[in-house]
Amino acid sequence: MTHDTSYRRMLNKMGYYNYHNALINRHMNQEGGWDSHLVHTREFIMKALDLYKPEKVTVLGSGWLLDLPFAEMIEKNIKVRLVDIVHPPEVISQAAGFKNVELTEADITGGLIENVWREVVKHPFYKKLKSLENISIPEYQPGYDPGMVLSLNLLTQLEYLLVLFLKKQALIKEEELSQFKSEIQKKHLDFLKKHHSVLISDISETITKKSGQTDTFPTLATNLPPSDFKEEWTWSFDKAGSDNYTISSLLNVVALTF
Repeated sequence: MTHDTSYRRMLNKMGYYNYHNALINRHMNQEGGWDSHLVHTREFIMKALDLYKPEKVTVLGSGWLLDLPFAEMIEKNIKVRLVDIVHPPEVISQAAGFKNVELTEADITGGLIENVWREVVKHPFYKKLKSLENISIPEYQPGYDPGMVLSLNLLTQLEYLLVLFLKKQALIKEEELSQFKSEIQKKHLDFLKKHHSVLISDISETITKKSGQTDTFPTLATNLPPSDFKEEWTWSFDKAGSDNYTISSLLNVVALTF
């Protein structure tokens, strides 16, 4: 299933295509800085596959397949569904040769992207949206049996472009945006808890500024569920210091099965 032209136009205006391109560009600019994180992620997923032995797996936030042990999953003859808001052309081409791989373009927030868009654009520029009270935050409903679900470095990114869009196009107080972020993450976890799931997500970020100052702040805005198996590691997300004011950004990552 793919989006129609009007929906793609909306996604483009909200920055979703640029976001995907920026992600692969950042990866390429890190000179191997992501390698350890990608290895940890793929190894944890393989452990989960050996633990649950699923016949089918739904990958939420499949992206560029950088951190997914795609070839190994194919070798295990697992039916794989890759789900993301948009799929890069390279991924579409890569998946085309496998009968047991299906691509789905879907809003993993359950329709929240369009909810936010419609609520914002119906307000004129001189009378911007000031409250999120009319925006419902749904839970993702895939309409099929997902098998084992893998949420891949997605949890804290679901709200990112939505919040950025609201900050630019609306006048929402920070407290309400924080609650909005928390509720989006909670709804995603509610969906994952209904299935055998693997969650891999950053939970906090440590930034080192050029002044030498180091600050750590949470990226997780809700509580994680109890887990069967858990690992933690750090992800050198931006060791190149692409921001004018920082030397590096280090993400603290947790991986869970439940």
